[in-house]
Amino acid sequence: MSDLEHIPPRFHSFHSVVLSVSFCIRPSFSASCEDHLWPAMELNSTTIHDAIHPTAAFAQNRSALELALPTGNDTGQASWLESQLNPKNRVDSLDPLPNPLWRIDGCTAIGTQYYALPLHVGEVPPMRLDVFLPMETTRDPVLRDVLDLDAAFHTKDSTRLNRLGVTRHILRALQKWSLEGEGTAEHIAALYKDQPFGTRIILELGFSLESVKITIATTWHVEKQLIRPKALVETLGLPQEVIPEIIDISNLSIVQQLHDSVCLVRIHHHDEPEDGQKLWIFKALTSNTKYLVCELRNLLLMEPYPHVVSKPKYLVTKYCRFGGKTAVVGFIIPFYAAGSLRDTIPLLHIHGLLKPEMQIMWARQLAAAVLHVRERGRIYYPDLRLDNVVLTAGGDLVMVDFEQRGVWCEFAAPEVNAIAYVHTLAVDEGAEEEGLEQEQGDDSRLLYNQFIPGEERPNRWAEFLNRILPGWQVLEQDEMYMPLPHGYKSYNIPWLALDEAEQEAAEAYMLGRVLWCIFEGQCAPQHAAVWQSYKREPDYEFPEYRHTPLPIRDLIDGCTKGRRETLSKLVTRVGSKMVLRRKDGLVDVNCTPLEVLDAARDWWRVEVEVAERFLTMREELKRRGEWKGNWYGRLRLREIVQRLEEYEREVGVKEVDREVLAELLKRCK
Repeated sequence: MSDLEHIPPRFHSFHSVVLSVSFCIRPSFSASCEDHLWPAMELNSTTIHDAIHPTAAFAQNRSALELALPTGNDTGQASWLESQLNPKNRVDSLDPLPNPLWRIDGCTAIGTQYYALPLHVGEVPPMRLDVFLPMETTRDPVLRDVLDLDAAFHTKDSTRLNRLGVTRHILRALQKWSLEGEGTAEHIAALYKDQPFGTRIILELGFSLESVKITIATTWHVEKQLIRPKALVETLGLPQEVIPEIIDISNLSIVQQLHDSVCLVRIHHHDEPEDGQKLWIFKALTSNTKYLVCELRNLLLMEPYPHVVSKPKYLVTKYCRFGGKTAVVGFIIPFYAAGSLRDTIPLLHIHGLLKPEMQIMWARQLAAAVLHVRERGRIYYPDLRLDNVVLTAGGDLVMVDFEQRGVWCEFAAPEVNAIAYVHTLAVDEGAEEEGLEQEQGDDSRLLYNQFIPGEERPNRWAEFLNRILPGWQVLEQDEMYMPLPHGYKSYNIPWLALDEAEQEAAEAYMLGRVLWCIFEGQCAPQHAAVWQSYKREPDYEFPEYRHTPLPIRDLIDGCTKGRRETLSKLVTRVGSKMVLRRKDGLVDVNCTPLEVLDAARDWWRVEVEVAERFLTMREELKRRGEWKGNWYGRLRLREIVQRLEEYEREVGVKEVDREVLAELLKRCK
């Protein structure tokens, strides 16, 4: 598909850049750099900025290359100071502890935040006493190598995380702290009782356990953001009858931290003792609590539907010493033990157990649920992916996660991505500084100057975004929920900039990709973002078809009109390194960091250019009253539901055997 296929020719020159330039001009580096035997590019925050985000189009410089260079001497051999033979660079032990006093359930924040739970205290409430590693203590290259910190950058799940050296080192440090320091059972129990929600255990890494320093950082910022129940009702304009019963966080005991915002709990509630026999989901955020408030509003006002998560069973409150208030810290919803479609579908497919009747049932249920959320819930749903679709014990599908944050751009519709690219460039601090002062010998800054005129650099993207969504800056001013201007009811800038027809078309796009996963038996339409890895990745990627029936292929293609190639077709992650994909789909593990940066820069320059042209055209057509929201002519949600029902009738798909399906789901877990 041509980049400009859906854009009228008269708009092709709007704010255009000569695309051939981006493929002809390359930074000039010295021969010594070109001849240097570089290792593969490390995965870190800088390389994400310079290769994976739209900032790569303009803000690339040599910092990413420098971070990827060898850390030894000129001969490529480690010096004695850096050698692991040096006693000072040896870790005491990374063997699993026989009787650990702590457990790590997962990790986030690019490998610097770990969900830690004490095992020597008894039951504790879900207060999120996580372990944080200061960034400055994780930069030693030898320590990173010994403790597998590069792998921790993208590894999130407990099983794989607990095989890494950093997790075992943290557990040994906590063990020593609990046995010989301040981490006694009495002290930890007091922390869970008296400290603010989200208080941090700061663990400064070192090679030996004696060099590790552990301190408690009392954090008040989360509780400052929390809202009293009465104020929550008034702020959101909720009718009193939709407000759930309120329980205190002390009535909960954590079983397992599943994700950053979700944990498994038991409820000790004297009024309903049977609740204590079941497992529940407790959802709470340790930052940007405004999204929790948005989700609460969406769930409490949502008309009940079998395939959409139910209203919260309880609101959970906590007494906050900051301000002397009792405020809402989270809420309780049912736990779906069968897990998500992302985990279930590939397992069933691998073992030949993913039957057509299951696929069409799940496809119908999901399409109907998305339609219900739009027509009866009156909200947009920007988070449609297999992780957010769970299964009941009987095998029915349920949509969860109504924060409305959105998905990574590789999973979103191209019109959503176009606005997201502009937003990323508008808020990037480096984008305003790159090119303002050209450093001697740094040709990447010269390239930036060629593409962005000097007088336009500081506010170019912010001004563009302000025309698309007036007052967008207010949405990012605070982490706590505040009344918003212009009638905005959420914080997702790209989706708020869309009209209702555009939002529905973007939902149809995401739905089409999830349907592809269901009928192809894959865990995702493509590999995850480079900064996150899963136990399973797809065997092949959308839009390749191998198993999907022809009528469903046509339906999926009708949902995903206007799709574009993604960066993951060109740059991907192998282990903890960023590498290039060849045209045959195989990866080039011998590519240099310079080659990765060059390829990413060229790709992003085209993408940003196409996005700007599209949005400029959209802006002009809206001004003239000629814009049609469903620009690519995708199927409407109701059409998708009807076509799935027609297919089921025409093919004569048999009913799902619920007992068999329930047993299969148990085996998958």
